[in-house]
Amino acid sequence: MTLTELRYIVTLAQEQHFGRAADRCHVSQPTLSIAVKKLEEELNVSIFERSKTRVSPTPLGDTIIQQAQKVLEEAAAIKDIASSGKNQLTSPFHIGAIFTIGPYLFPRLIPELQRQAPQMPLYVEESYTATLRRRIRHGDLDAIVIALPFTEADVVTQPLYEEPFVVLMGKNHPLAGAKEIHPDELTQCNVLLLGEGHCFRDQVLEACPNLKPSLDDPRGNIRTAAEGSSLETLKYMVASGLGVTILPQSAAMIGHYSADDLLIKPFADPVPYRTVALAWRASFPRLQAIDVIRESIKHCKVGESFLNKH
Repeated sequence: MTLTELRYIVTLAQEQHFGRAADRCHVSQPTLSIAVKKLEEELNVSIFERSKTRVSPTPLGDTIIQQAQKVLEEAAAIKDIASSGKNQLTSPFHIGAIFTIGPYLFPRLIPELQRQAPQMPLYVEESYTATLRRRIRHGDLDAIVIALPFTEADVVTQPLYEEPFVVLMGKNHPLAGAKEIHPDELTQCNVLLLGEGHCFRDQVLEACPNLKPSLDDPRGNIRTAAEGSSLETLKYMVASGLGVTILPQSAAMIGHYSADDLLIKPFADPVPYRTVALAWRASFPRLQAIDVIRESIKHCKVGESFLNKH
């Protein structure tokens, strides 16, 4: 039994597909399949049930996979302990961020970090909160940037800044003349939001409950973008005249479009906002690296008007 085999069964349980699990583990499908079969033979149990369409853990296999995950987490902790004796600002640092933060933070964070810790290369990753949660627990990431609320056992979470939401609309929209937008005014608008699975979508619906689908109107006033779309995609659709969208302030930069074509409108008080936070494993020993990441984010120019400077 090896750590590699344990990583294979944990990944296979998550993906429920040999091909996708092999891709994530950077091996061929036969290599992963043979290793899983070898472990089953060694333990003399069936860890997975296999069909033509999916792979799923057996009841006993599920218990084995949970224990394997704990073993992998402890192995990652050993690596953390070993790295604590080295210069904490010379080893690569692996950081992840949710899709609605990464594209707007990383372009500013990387050059700032190069100034503060020039010998600490940065590996960056963007994903959903659920994926980042799993990857930091497994030791694949050293820290993640997420939106609160976020709780995870043995993970430290520290708020970084608060970011208001804004409304993006075309220059000819009926609300274009308003100085600020009240959530109730969006009831008559075609509101474009991210697809299911994005935490920012949930935060917007919490801030603007009038947009939530009801029993009488299952769709409500929301026209959801295609699954997996980004905030940039929503901006393109607004520019094409499909409706309005709600964005975090850092994502509201016009980009390819002229300020004459798209307008950014603030919300009326109380302004909806999200709290962006940094999270890392409590056992992670490179606290100097965490400090320099945190300070670099504070010095970033992205969203300077809302970035908390304390």
